[in-house]
Amino acid sequence: MRVGTVKEIKNHEYRVGLTPESVEELVRNGHEVWVEKSAGLGIGASDAEYERSGAKLIATAAEVFAGCEMIVKVKEPQAVERAMLREGQILYTYLHLAPDPEQTADLVKSGVTAIAYETVTGPGGSLPLLKPMSQVAGRMSIQAGATALEKANGGRGVLLGGVPGVMPGKVAVIGGGVVGFNAAQMAAGLGADVTILDRNPDVLERLGNHFEARAKTRFASTANLAESVAEADLVIGAVLIPGAAAPKLVTREMLGTMKSGAVLVDVAIDQGGCFETSHPTTHDDPIFMVDGIVHYCVANMPGAVARTSTYALNNVTLPHALAIANMGWKSALTANPHLAEGLNVHAGKVTFEAVAAELGYEYAPVAELLK
Repeated sequence: MRVGTVKEIKNHEYRVGLTPESVEELVRNGHEVWVEKSAGLGIGASDAEYERSGAKLIATAAEVFAGCEMIVKVKEPQAVERAMLREGQILYTYLHLAPDPEQTADLVKSGVTAIAYETVTGPGGSLPLLKPMSQVAGRMSIQAGATALEKANGGRGVLLGGVPGVMPGKVAVIGGGVVGFNAAQMAAGLGADVTILDRNPDVLERLGNHFEARAKTRFASTANLAESVAEADLVIGAVLIPGAAAPKLVTREMLGTMKSGAVLVDVAIDQGGCFETSHPTTHDDPIFMVDGIVHYCVANMPGAVARTSTYALNNVTLPHALAIANMGWKSALTANPHLAEGLNVHAGKVTFEAVAAELGYEYAPVAELLK
């Protein structure tokens, strides 16, 4: 199969779909790999490295899209990229379709076979292709929140870890999954006063056993959530419903109970955000104020640490890319039900139930397409 990757064009997105090492693996399996020139510069990978790995360097993204059977990316295709997709082509990338009707409509119209990293499953309902970016985003959320808390950025002027004689900042982490766990780990490591909220008793028990006295756990009832948000200097939104829009757990009314200059970091913004007042921002202009509360809602947080993120992502996406290239998408999905969960759009149909329900499309079950 001819597999291609292009330079990402989303604002301040420096990651790349395939590392030189991943290219080498694909070439060793008998595939041809086209890489847009300069695609890897954001992770410090030169064109010469890609050539040594066996890639063919291509001058423009348009040529890659036109000439390749499968496109491997990182972020969802932007409008100009979606216009280059065609019927029968395989797109393998993050999509986050539920809060993005325009992208969904374009993918349906294109006839492309779109496999989304974020809905590929693993044993026990895990999301292994989302996990490394959730780990990165969770850890970054504390860095970003700590910076936003600085007075020059509109924050309260609170140092999360405090100093001897001065109380540490209070951090409320909403959601105890991969993002929440990593955010809590970073915040606790800084010496902050950390509370993690979740509705799953098993998750709360696991987190309590892990953190012991370094972080508190609390059941995420409406009353407990409201109280924790009101007391916090920094709130991390780390709630995910796979493939669906995030629930709006922090309302605008609740902002009125918060301390002036407190910070909200919405890691769920890719799925529409879990704060009512959130809207996507970029690394160019990451924060905005609502009712005296600082909001950080960058939709591609891991892009800021592109090298770490790209290698972590390729570790988990490459095996499936190889399977798709080696077997073809239909055989690969038939052989691996976990990969089949990643199919979101195929031949003009929406094949992921949560996306179809959210955006009003008729749901086409993947099992029917694989018969």
